[in-house]
Amino acid sequence: MPISAGCPTMLELADVHAGYGPSHVLQGMSFVVGRGEAVALFGRNGVGKTTTLRTIMGWTTRLRGTIRFQGQDISKLRTDQICRLGIGLVPEDRRVFPSLTVEENLRLGLFQAPYARRAVREQRLQRAYAWFPKLAERRRQAGTTLSGGEQQMLVIARALMGEPKLLLIDEPSEGLAPKIVADVFASIRRMCAEGISIVLVEQNVRGALDVVDRCYIVERGRAVAEAVPRDILERPDLRARLSI
Repeated sequence: MPISAGCPTMLELADVHAGYGPSHVLQGMSFVVGRGEAVALFGRNGVGKTTTLRTIMGWTTRLRGTIRFQGQDISKLRTDQICRLGIGLVPEDRRVFPSLTVEENLRLGLFQAPYARRAVREQRLQRAYAWFPKLAERRRQAGTTLSGGEQQMLVIARALMGEPKLLLIDEPSEGLAPKIVADVFASIRRMCAEGISIVLVEQNVRGALDVVDRCYIVERGRAVAEAVPRDILERPDLRARLSI
């Protein structure tokens, strides 16, 4: 299903090829994300989902194809330029800075707004604590003292400090207890309600289907099928592709 009529396109990948050295991972990745829409990329390990997010951010070498954000070609921009346009990333490995406190980790998310007034910076920090009250309780603790679930909350909150228009989230539920997973998915629903577009890579297909509007199935470095959540649950061919 294409994005709804009248819904502006936030992100568009067209025939994107990318890889690492001799490894050609993405082999014609194409998909679109509408403004305020949550889209999932599903597929087995090693098919190119994380590489897709890294390529959007400029972390992985794009060989050809086009990436557009709000109509602007960002294919050749540096990562810092891409971030300042309004794209944030929550990486799979979380990347919490262990020697910094929770609050210091959060403030690193402000690098996208280096000239923001102090009042604006404090407002964003308080909003992050409102979204994740547990972080407020841990604000003076070092990042290494947090549980896995608290670290996941921290990296999501840190990305939100930059007030992204589009957030790329890679495997947020990996290794977390079911209760924490539910909290993480609830935060994704809240982001969408506030108008943030989401690209979600997730192995927990059933959990992700509750929070996304559309999904793409990725195989061999390209999107081979597009569906809405109901289709995934009702069509045996799609369920078989995802082993659910």
